[in-house]
Amino acid sequence: MMSHISSTPAAARQRRPALVLLAVSCGVALGVIFGGSIGGLRINTTPSEPLGLWRVAALDRPVQVGDLVFVCPPKTDAVSEGFQRGYLRSGLCPGGFGSLIKTVAAVGGQRIEIASHVTVDGRPIASSSLVSQDGQGRPLRPYVGGKIPAGFVFLHSPFPGSWDSRYFGPVPVSGVLGLARQVLTYAP
Repeated sequence: MMSHISSTPAAARQRRPALVLLAVSCGVALGVIFGGSIGGLRINTTPSEPLGLWRVAALDRPVQVGDLVFVCPPKTDAVSEGFQRGYLRSGLCPGGFGSLIKTVAAVGGQRIEIASHVTVDGRPIASSSLVSQDGQGRPLRPYVGGKIPAGFVFLHSPFPGSWDSRYFGPVPVSGVLGLARQVLTYAP
């Protein structure tokens, strides 16, 4: 005689871990979203700086050369083209752009020269070689260089494939959201 044992308790036991994992994942996602809006948390998914969770720290002084900052790129033709090409992610900055993490390489009044690499006031910036095309073979046009206007900064990242002021030029200081501070990151 066959027994008619219901498989319902076994199926329920198998679903429980999946539901717990889903609930924990949703809780973490909501925590990051809430932390982002209230606590200034951001997730970096680009290799220009270590990947992971970052915090926007208040900047209670003028921006200085060497500061690692979060910045909203301005809505310019070069930035819009970079967004269309996928160099920028969508985000909450004006124009729908995501914020960038970059190092301030020059401030208003300093002179930028662009050749095979970048110089600031005649001094070369380390790891600032330019490339003529992106990973998909599309041409990249470098910024022409010149004196950085007052109220603007020139941004740089040492990552070889970084899309920064070498290509889109200086950005307004008003777009700087604050200093970039690592919370939970890793460099691949």
